[in-house]
Amino acid sequence: MTFTDFGREGPYLGQMEAVLAHRAPRSRVIHLQSDAPAFRPRAAAYLLQALLAPFPSGCVFLCVVDPGVGTPRRPLMLHAGTHWFVGPDNGLLLPAARRLGAMEAWVIRWEPPFLSQSFHGRDLFAPVAAMLANGEVVPGDPVQPDALQGWDWPTALWEVVYVDVYGNAMTGIPADSLSDAVVFNLAGRHIPYRRVFGEVGPGGLFWYRNSIGLVEIAMNQGSAAQRLGLGVGSPIECAE
Repeated sequence: MTFTDFGREGPYLGQMEAVLAHRAPRSRVIHLQSDAPAFRPRAAAYLLQALLAPFPSGCVFLCVVDPGVGTPRRPLMLHAGTHWFVGPDNGLLLPAARRLGAMEAWVIRWEPPFLSQSFHGRDLFAPVAAMLANGEVVPGDPVQPDALQGWDWPTALWEVVYVDVYGNAMTGIPADSLSDAVVFNLAGRHIPYRRVFGEVGPGGLFWYRNSIGLVEIAMNQGSAAQRLGLGVGSPIECAE
């Protein structure tokens, strides 16, 4: 599984997929998401966490939202539940891995013949993910999970973490943590709960529990993000 902020345009996703195809030709590659919040590993982390199910056991998640590429930030591989996660030590992997329970973590010590300064997704993380998919042992130094970036992040992130093509704004708030009576206050508007889009008229604003278990701010047949001025990082507040 790949989870990146590369986008579909340009060569980056294809270059990384080519490495996976070369090194792990028997493994099926699924691009879980290629438009994760760009340059925002924190927001992307809460989105990745919500996208974990349903996947068969033994998946390798290759995750690259890495504005710190080329800096001293550490390259990681985590094992949690039956899954592997490969990516940078910037918090991106932690919420998802913690959701699966006990985890083990290593700083990657394997080095490729060539490592560019700016594309570790292709040169380092993709080969490591392929090796793990093949059942190979990858050299690494064990590290305690509580020493990783993101360990102290909260369970819920009261911010917008993604805006989809319809203008619906997903938040980092677990939907089952709120009651139906909660009303949000956004851009001076009170946003009540509704179960589905059809329970409000065209242009109606509401929040609902979306299909991946997050609170989502929406408008029936319109863009809630545009109407309310929401984008990734926008704070979410309850009405008093």
